[in-house]
Amino acid sequence: MDILGHSSYGLLPTVLYFFLLLFLSLSSRNKAVSPLSGILVQAFIFVVLLIHGLQLHDSAFTPQGFVFGFAQDLSLIAWVGLAFYWFQSWFLPISSLRWLVILFALVCSLLPNLFPGTLISPKAVSDPWFKGHFIVATIAVGLLSLAAIHAMLMSVQDRALHRQLAIAPNGRIAHWLEDLPPLMTMESLLFNLLYVGFALLSLTVFSGLLFSQTLFGKPLVFDHKTIFALISWFLFAGLLLARWRVGLRGRAAVRWVLSAYTALLLAYVGSRFVLEVILQRV
Repeated sequence: MDILGHSSYGLLPTVLYFFLLLFLSLSSRNKAVSPLSGILVQAFIFVVLLIHGLQLHDSAFTPQGFVFGFAQDLSLIAWVGLAFYWFQSWFLPISSLRWLVILFALVCSLLPNLFPGTLISPKAVSDPWFKGHFIVATIAVGLLSLAAIHAMLMSVQDRALHRQLAIAPNGRIAHWLEDLPPLMTMESLLFNLLYVGFALLSLTVFSGLLFSQTLFGKPLVFDHKTIFALISWFLFAGLLLARWRVGLRGRAAVRWVLSAYTALLLAYVGSRFVLEVILQRV
């Protein structure tokens, strides 16, 4: 792939994710998985993360300037989510979540090849303030995206436990749900994601509000992106406050997470999608 004359890794991350999923699918038929096999899978995920990360960096920070779009945003979100999963999987029994996270990364890594983004700024790549803001924002949105996926998975798991989903008892989906960690563990992991993601989101939102001229070269404008980002921040803040004060949990927490994430997605991905795909302008 070539973005504004700048060579990148093209489809290599997508191909590697595909072969990784194929290997996991074949090895899942063998119930006796050796510890060495697990370590090799973790090592392979780490290598793919490095290649995917290099592709994202080189395609966004080019010699021509900062190139970005909704597809790059989604690919970055998937990369951060998989990186967090990879780290947490060394300490928590969450191997059953691996297939879902890698599939999400595969799909999102393909998108920049279809929608290469646009030149946002020719000067931003040399501005350390902007680069720091961008990295923090990316990690924040990635972690909160993983939290949203995690919340949806918890909802499916909860409904299956209460027999509200028509799932064949001996089907592959039923066995996969049975292999998931208990709901209490899933909920604990969800709020770990939310605590870290919200802290970074706070840094992102308020650094953007206070240093808009330094970061973006223009004064603060309360456009739809800023408004949706603030709405998302207040919703996540309310969720964590309710968790602290009244112990919010279960389906109410899941609905709150998804509502807050929808606003966040409209702010950081939706705005770029509308501009590039629907309005077809930068």
